Amino acid sequence: MARARLKELCINRQWCKGCGICIAFCPKHVLELDASDKVIAVRTQDCTACAMCALRCPDMAITVEKEEKKSGKRDPL
Repeated sequence: MARARLKELCINRQWCKGCGICIAFCPKHVLELDASDKVIAVRTQDCTACAMCALRCPDMAITVEKEEKKSGKRDPL
């Protein structure tokens, strides 16, 4: 079975209104608000690509692209 890994976390800053919902739902605390009250990814290395931020964003300003990582195990026949 393959595990999903973050390929890219895209934030459309023009759409973001800085509500903080994505920050509240991120289990790994990857996101923060910057000085202009827009969301930025500050710890992408901790991201598990769960996409909770993108699913909860009311403005659809976040996109999570996943990269499949092979586990080394073979699929059963």
